[in-house]
This record gives sequence, structure tokens and C-alpha cells, in this order.
Amino acid sequence: MKQRVIFVCAATLAWAGEIPPAEVQIASAVLAAPEEYRSGAAVLGYDPSGRLVELRPGANKMVCLADDPRKEDFSAACYHKDLEPYMARGRELLAQGITGKRRNDIRWKEVEEGKLPMPREPRTLYVLTGKGYDPASGRVLNPYLRWVIYMPFATAESTGLSTRAAPGAPWLMDAGTAGAHIMISPPKN
Repeated sequence: MKQRVIFVCAATLAWAGEIPPAEVQIASAVLAAPEEYRSGAAVLGYDPSGRLVELRPGANKMVCLADDPRKEDFSAACYHKDLEPYMARGRELLAQGITGKRRNDIRWKEVEEGKLPMPREPRTLYVLTGKGYDPASGRVLNPYLRWVIYMPFATAESTGLSTRAAPGAPWLMDAGTAGAHIMISPPKN
């Protein structure tokens, strides 16, 4: 199995599949959130056995998900707590091996049937990716931040947005579904 380097410091530490300490997971996860939400965000991360757990309870409406140490590149996400049931269900389905369109179809059907709570008003997800995280500097290496604004059942007609991706322009993905969302992906350097 390929070993993953998730931290690069002066000494280039390789965690080789080990779970980073909770304080490192928290510090890196909250970087996806707007600065004013970071100190009060709940943080989900990994315990020493690799199980997803709450590392820090929240004091505001933001939930942050730490980088998965089993994956090669860095990725942290923060989102409004009203999206947690939807996100948790996605993680549950993923753990069952259900991915892609089938995973979305199941969640969307459950939202439509009232089995899975999903806010009807817009809620934001922030996704920060990169090549790694340097705990010494508190910085993500080669960072890229994008925004997702969930607007269940929104359409091109109701929003005035295109349903086609265009570099740097917001667009509506999964229009008309329970998972409809506005993608805002700035151009990459």
C-alpha cells in the first residue's frame, strides 16, 4: 500500500497512515471555514483507531470535517450544521460501498420522502484541498478553496444560473433535485 505524506515540515515528517493528533486535525480542519467561524466550529476527525468521532463540540453553526489520513491529498470541509444529517447519511452510504449517482439518488429520495432532514433555505459548504498540511506554519500546501451553496430543488429558472460549469463562474449542479447546489470554483493557479 502506498504511504501518504500529509505533513511537510522542515524535517518532512511522514505520518505513513498514522492518525494525526486531535489538535493538528482541528487546526487544519477549521481552515476551510471563514475565519469568524473557526474558533467555535464543531470538528469531526479520527480517533487513534481511525474511527470518525467528534474531536471538539461546536459553539456556533459550523461543523468541520478533518482530512481523512487514509487519502493521499489534503481535504477538509466545513458546513452549516443543518447539513449534518445529509452529510452523515452520505458518509454512512459510502461506508456501505454506495457511491456516485446511486448514493445521491438514495439521499435525494429520502429527503423527498421526509426521511432525511434537509434545510429548504440555502446552506453553505466550504471545501479546502491541497497537497498536505504543515503544522509548524499552520498552512495547507498548495491550497484551493471552493464553495458549495445547497439550495434544494433550485432550478436554472428559479436562480438564473447556468447548469454548465464555466471556469470561475458560479453554476447550478444537480438542478431540480434535493441536492441542488451552486458551485463556486475559483480558477486554480
